[in-house]
Amino acid sequence: MPLPPKKVAFVTGANGISGFAIVEHLVRQPESEWSHILVSSRRPMVVPLTDPRITFVAIDFLDPVPKIMQALSAYAEAKDITHAFFTSYVHANDFKLLREKNVPLFRNFLEVMDTMCPRLERICLQTGGKNYGAHLGPALNIPHREDQPRSDDPDNFYYPQEDDMFALAKGKKWGWNVIRPNGVIGFTPHGSGISEVLSMAVYLLLVRELNESAAWPWSEFMWTGADDKSYAPAIGHMSVWATTQEHCKNEAFNCVNGDIIIWKYFWPVLAKHFGINAPEPVFDDPKRPKHFDMEAWAKDKRPVWERVVKKYGGKVEAFDWCSWDYLPWCMGRTWSSLSSMNKARKFGWTRFDDSQDTYLSAIRCFENAGVLPRIPAQVNGT
Repeated sequence: MPLPPKKVAFVTGANGISGFAIVEHLVRQPESEWSHILVSSRRPMVVPLTDPRITFVAIDFLDPVPKIMQALSAYAEAKDITHAFFTSYVHANDFKLLREKNVPLFRNFLEVMDTMCPRLERICLQTGGKNYGAHLGPALNIPHREDQPRSDDPDNFYYPQEDDMFALAKGKKWGWNVIRPNGVIGFTPHGSGISEVLSMAVYLLLVRELNESAAWPWSEFMWTGADDKSYAPAIGHMSVWATTQEHCKNEAFNCVNGDIIIWKYFWPVLAKHFGINAPEPVFDDPKRPKHFDMEAWAKDKRPVWERVVKKYGGKVEAFDWCSWDYLPWCMGRTWSSLSSMNKARKFGWTRFDDSQDTYLSAIRCFENAGVLPRIPAQVNGT
């Protein structure tokens, strides 16, 4: 009986948290299943990936399609791509600008894959909580379900991305998947558009160096309410799982860890990792700011971070990779944004991740890579 043909993966946005996680998952699979792994980013990979199946392709999907096709055609493996994973993303604070950049980014990718890859079996698009309007305010349905109606959001770039993919897939041999994480927790050796873990860690290390209070500075709702997270290795795992299961063809799946975080209980654990005591916040204190402007707070803190790095190690540029605009929104919300995993479970997804463990694991990855300092035991008292 002949062996099934080997698969060839193409992963875009490989320097980002999710893209890097997909590549890490693929290299753990046998060569008998995945013969080649093409990875792309606008910039070279920061950490050299030593698996001989990997080929790096420098591509900017905002370039004209003929230029992209010319760059990709230089690699013999491109014509054999069977599974294409799209995690590229252009970050902007303005939602209209997000749409203007990210819709053509994916549209160009779709055209290139459909034109150049005759063996194509599946395209995987990663979106997220904004699909449910989580960035706008309270949703009609909590937890979010994959089949609930789209939100009334004319600037949401996920919708035209999906619609372009659905339209192009009609009548084609290849199918699609959409993976929807919420609050991605993970490691990447380079700066990315949004990195909650790195930003939180740098914030706490700065607070520690300044001897400031580590009391929770954001909303009371997020302090006592339920929050869910998506572990990047699980996103990588689900992306590969969904795209290689025939019964998952043309399906969207939420991808969260399967538990919740209550920050009231996890914040002291996180602070302790950096040798800090986190006092209970007093929300009715008239001196407490109603809104913590983190961008303004961080504006003059780079010299402080340089001092931390000089004392304990880490990368100076890690300060510039922080999402000072994202954390206040993420942690300052006054509404729930939980996602249901029921659909994925019904389709056979069995993985579960402890969100507190994954948060600390991601921090340790940044420490092991030398991005964050590892505070000595005699300093942090652990």
